[in-house]
Amino acid sequence: MTALNHKIATAIFALAALLVVAGCSGSPLSTREKGTLGGAGIGAATGAIIGAFVGAPGAGAAIGAGLGGVTGFAVGNSMQNQENANAQTQTQVQQQQQEIEQQRQQLQQLKSQQETE
Repeated sequence: MTALNHKIATAIFALAALLVVAGCSGSPLSTREKGTLGGAGIGAATGAIIGAFVGAPGAGAAIGAGLGGVTGFAVGNSMQNQENANAQTQTQVQQQQQEIEQQRQQLQQLKSQQETE
């Protein structure tokens, strides 16, 4: 195995280990965490490929993982914030629907009372 292949294999192994450790946390990954890990993985792979062309795949993978992780975090964070806002809006809509249903029932009761009088 050449030094280049060894460095690429080491970078891939490190990324795989990171994903395994993150997967063993016991709770599902948030959108933010998925974005960070995905960005880091894509960045590391791209960095290793680019680094291989200039003779430093390990450094390329490390730099790519860092940049990809930061970018992935930003995208994942934005997506998670949007999910949270959507969930809050959905909760408000459900509360309003319950209130409308209660008012509808009260109106029906009032109509029934007027008809019996």
